Amino acid sequence: MKKKYIILFLLVCLSGYCQSQVLATFEGKVLNKKEGISGASISFVNTSYYTTTGTEGYFKISPVNPGRYFVHIKVGGFPDFLEEISLTAGNNYKEFKIEELSHQLKEVIVTAEKRETNIQQTPSSISALESKAISDAKIWDIKDLTAIVPNLYAAHPGDLRNVVSIRGITTSSYEPAVATYIDGVNQFSLDSYISQLNDIERIEVLRGPQGTLYGRNATGGVINIVTRQPDNLVKGFVELDYGNFGFQRYAAGIRTPIIADKLYFGAAGMFTRKDGFFFNEFTNSSYDDMKLHQGNYFLKYQPNKRLSLLLNVKHQQQLNNGAFPLVLGMEEAFEKPFRLAQNRSSRMRDQTLNVSLAAKYQHENYVLNSQTSYQENYRFYEDPIDADFSGYDIMAVVNDFGKNWNRNKVLMQEFRLSSPLHSISRLKWNTGIYGFLQDSPVKQGTYYGSDAGMYGSPMTNFTDININSLNGYGFAGFGQIDYQLSPSLSLIAGLRYDYEHKKQQIEGLVIPDGGEALVTRTDTSASSSYGNFSPKIALSYHLSGNHDIYGVYSRGFRAGGISQYASNSPQAAPLVPYDSEHSNNFEIGTKNTFAGKRIRVNAALFYTQVRNGQIPVLVMPEAQTLIRNAAKMESKGVELELLALPVKDLELAYNFGYTDAYYKDLTLADDEVNKDLSGNNQVFTPGITSNLSLQYSYRLPRAASCQLFARLEYRNIGKQYFNLSNTIYQNTYEILNSRLGVRYKKVELSVWAANITDKKYISYAYDFGAVHLGEPRTYGLTVRTNF
Repeated sequence: MKKKYIILFLLVCLSGYCQSQVLATFEGKVLNKKEGISGASISFVNTSYYTTTGTEGYFKISPVNPGRYFVHIKVGGFPDFLEEISLTAGNNYKEFKIEELSHQLKEVIVTAEKRETNIQQTPSSISALESKAISDAKIWDIKDLTAIVPNLYAAHPGDLRNVVSIRGITTSSYEPAVATYIDGVNQFSLDSYISQLNDIERIEVLRGPQGTLYGRNATGGVINIVTRQPDNLVKGFVELDYGNFGFQRYAAGIRTPIIADKLYFGAAGMFTRKDGFFFNEFTNSSYDDMKLHQGNYFLKYQPNKRLSLLLNVKHQQQLNNGAFPLVLGMEEAFEKPFRLAQNRSSRMRDQTLNVSLAAKYQHENYVLNSQTSYQENYRFYEDPIDADFSGYDIMAVVNDFGKNWNRNKVLMQEFRLSSPLHSISRLKWNTGIYGFLQDSPVKQGTYYGSDAGMYGSPMTNFTDININSLNGYGFAGFGQIDYQLSPSLSLIAGLRYDYEHKKQQIEGLVIPDGGEALVTRTDTSASSSYGNFSPKIALSYHLSGNHDIYGVYSRGFRAGGISQYASNSPQAAPLVPYDSEHSNNFEIGTKNTFAGKRIRVNAALFYTQVRNGQIPVLVMPEAQTLIRNAAKMESKGVELELLALPVKDLELAYNFGYTDAYYKDLTLADDEVNKDLSGNNQVFTPGITSNLSLQYSYRLPRAASCQLFARLEYRNIGKQYFNLSNTIYQNTYEILNSRLGVRYKKVELSVWAANITDKKYISYAYDFGAVHLGEPRTYGLTVRTNF
């Protein structure tokens, strides 16, 4: 028996000895014009490996497991740099020449495959904006990505809940068609969605169905937002913004180690206020005044190099005095722009809380990830929403019935097992399970005022209340492999199965002013279940070091549900389920880098089929959405992304998208008559999106720490429609933006202007005719310091 223990002990020791022999050392220098730079930070992305350069720019990181890594280099006075390297066992030496790197386009890391990859080697249509590009373009809201990302359009009616469209696949209910992830957590629905952006590290937009790895509601694509997280360096910022319409925005953040290499803390906060763009002629005051505050907090613990825990809390609260600045009809919107006459202030409070705990365990042979998250939203109207958009007391939407109602809650859990992060194996794999629980108790009423007779109501001064309680759960299993068939050819294949169950209960009440409640619909319930497969297969061919081509087939789904009404008729049966919507996407693309990494050109062609299309009809005055599976749609188009450094200190970016999205089969009931709308265009889908930006930086010859910069943006949005009948539309329009400033060491001062020509255009509209104008000309001043 002792011999067995001795042999086992020797085997363990030998194993440890062998492993110690295959470790790597990474060393080198960071140089500027052949001179070493001291104090530069060198780190491997998504690892604990970190060091700083010493005298003559020398650095050394040891020991390191062999594999592929992204090296992140930070040097004062220069932009950050990223470069992918491959470390073999033993010594590895490399010199980074900052002067040369500063004249090349920066390598971009994305996590589209839920692991770090170079964007140019990822076989998918992806746009990525890093922190500097986000700041330069003044992207403060997800809707600001419109046209900056090809074939993406986003807008909201004033309440900050964006409808997002990618390639003609658009949100049409509270189940989004484009999934949004923030720090790895799915923003489950529009009820738990945070659209305002602050202290962002990177934004990735994945175009086309992403159901295999991302699951539900990713039929159009995924917006993946990564905020800045703490590490071993003390870093932070303070930013002050002021503009017309009383605009003020104050943001600050700090990230710091509490215990080096063990415990880290990060926090970022923002407060925004503005006076309304719209003027209410009925009250003789501005209408859509808004105040918003937001916080984002991290606590990260690394007990050892293998295990890390990350606790994150996000919250946002919005107070909006005029949440829906709408007028009825296109003519009124353009004849009297930004003026309305409503007898209600439509004062809304919207509170969102997101909490998540992420755990990661890195083994030599696998990586285990766990993501637990809880989301909660409470939105209510302190003053009812004006449902007739006029100065008459006809109808209003009310929902302030206490904190037990209209408080939507979701609990999610994902476990994911994958191949080692930095594996050099030909096979990489990723598998996992996912589940959620949903609770959504909604109580909303329509108040019929003293003028309700103008809309044909036989009664006045009463509230018609609808109670809808939705409970749901779901689970999923998924797997994906990436196999290198040859040095030039790679295959990605994946499959996911999602199952969802929903139960909904409804009840109807009528309450006369000063009277007792009358039951109009007794407690009624229904349930429904859905199962969805989401496959994906992709081939990528590496033509040379800087040129790749790829082809992809992928399938996505938008979750099914239960409509509260079967039709607009009150005699119809309630709670009729509708099925999941499916999209099949075929895509070919190419990714290229030219001229010594100074020009990057990516292009893609796509064709998408949508079956079982979920068609929304907003039933007024109840403000309830009716959903039916009543459509087949096709979408095809092309995308082009160009980024170049044509001369020193000048950056040019041009993004172009063309989408032809129309219904092959669409029949809707209109005044109890079936109306064939086949051939009509998809809503919220501009035919063309294009964005051209030029940014020039100039360092003063006698003050190297002082840099002047100027930026100009030209944006073109093609004709689009806002209702299925294609009677509400916006013709092609252009937007011009600019920014001018100076940077001195770590301080930046800039002036900016958006929509310089003050173009009037419709950005959002409802199918019943209510129209919202896009933002007028705005301008302001920004002061920022980093430390």
